[in-house]
Amino acid sequence: MSKVKYSTYKSSKTLWQKQIPSHWQETELRMLFSDNKNKNIGLIERNLLSLSYGKLKRKDIDNATGLVPASFEGYQIIDKDYIVLRFTDLQNDKKSLRVGYVNEKGIITNAYVGIVPKADIYSKYFYYQLHFLDKIKYFYNLGGGVRQSLAYKEFGREMVLIPPKEEQTAIAAFLDFKITKIDRFIRKKKQLIKLLNEQKAAIINQAVTKGLNPNAKMKPSGIEWLGDIPEHWEVRKLKYVAEIFPSNIDKHSKEGEKAIRLCNYTDVYKNDYITNDMDLMVATASNEQIEKFTLLINDVIITKDSETANDIAIPAFVKENLENVVCGYHLSVMRPNEKIHGEFLFRVLQSKTINIQFEVNANGVTRVGLGTYSQKSPKVPIPPIEEQQQIVSYIETETSKLDQTISTIEKEIALVEEYKTSLIAEAVTGKIDVRDFVIPEVEETESFDEIEDELSIAADGETEFETEETE
Repeated sequence: MSKVKYSTYKSSKTLWQKQIPSHWQETELRMLFSDNKNKNIGLIERNLLSLSYGKLKRKDIDNATGLVPASFEGYQIIDKDYIVLRFTDLQNDKKSLRVGYVNEKGIITNAYVGIVPKADIYSKYFYYQLHFLDKIKYFYNLGGGVRQSLAYKEFGREMVLIPPKEEQTAIAAFLDFKITKIDRFIRKKKQLIKLLNEQKAAIINQAVTKGLNPNAKMKPSGIEWLGDIPEHWEVRKLKYVAEIFPSNIDKHSKEGEKAIRLCNYTDVYKNDYITNDMDLMVATASNEQIEKFTLLINDVIITKDSETANDIAIPAFVKENLENVVCGYHLSVMRPNEKIHGEFLFRVLQSKTINIQFEVNANGVTRVGLGTYSQKSPKVPIPPIEEQQQIVSYIETETSKLDQTISTIEKEIALVEEYKTSLIAEAVTGKIDVRDFVIPEVEETESFDEIEDELSIAADGETEFETEETE
């Protein structure tokens, strides 16, 4: 898509935009939307909705899981063209994508702010504008209180941009079309990553449970879920092959403590290896905590709690000497003894056949976790040390090409996500003029090369946001 600008611009009154097209207007959001006061009295509406990663999804009201009330009486009723916003924990990065557009009537928790269009506007355009503000973390600077929350009374005073209604419709239609194609492309890439990860998991599982010699004599492991293992292998509980200690170090810096680099949940969840070149957050810890939880080469770290049981005991391996890196909260350190090589233990814990033991022992309602006993009691197969090292080398060789392919695809996805964000930003702020864009009658599948041609929208020109350099 060629980049077309409006002919003339004027200064903007907002805090986040320098210029807007000359014929656009601006006003406070409360002039266009009202706070939703429609309550589900008498349970007249039963279509339960939840805001998840910027999408409103249906939930089974009779079998709802997670943190649910005793009754859905009094939940707010939302309808098509409403906008829903999550305005709690505003500085928590995990809670990004806080804005959802309502496509169907239903009910949702009063913890969210629901806004109702009250003027002659095209609501979908303003959803995209608020989504843009969410992506540039504009909301993070608002709100107050312990949970850094924002009420509609304050939010309603924020300035918004108002193109003529026909342009609102054109911009929303343009973004709907482009984002649908981009999201389809991303879904296909993620499906490919899933398949590659399944191949990788199969290689690891076979190697750590059956060994590398297809002709090896086998024996019953004595464990139904594990089946037969090579007859010269042993099976031991984790507590006999590794020292295990859950961390109690949170992210908060405290006076009188020493500065450390903190290895957090996401660092372990998203990476196989913990290395010195990782961008770890800076926090503080006491001398006792530093002595106990400083990460050493050959350590294995696992996630000890999560939102779902199948994310329990995700492992990462410390493959090099680290500088002042300490294990953080929600994680446990497993320090192998002489019976097991650290990287072999890491690969064992990547095996779903082995890892399932943690999943079935996890407890909790809104968040599940592992107690100390549940971390020490799972059983693992133990080959001789030399054979462990051979298995580790084999897995590294067999999975390295898969990892490289996955990394390449992830970089493609990141580029396309960046392009999508820039596309929304430039369309809703008038940086580009899409009034003459014609949506094709016959939709074609868009390749990465075709999308890449459009990345110039993100790369060319300076976007006139208050948080960035302006022209």
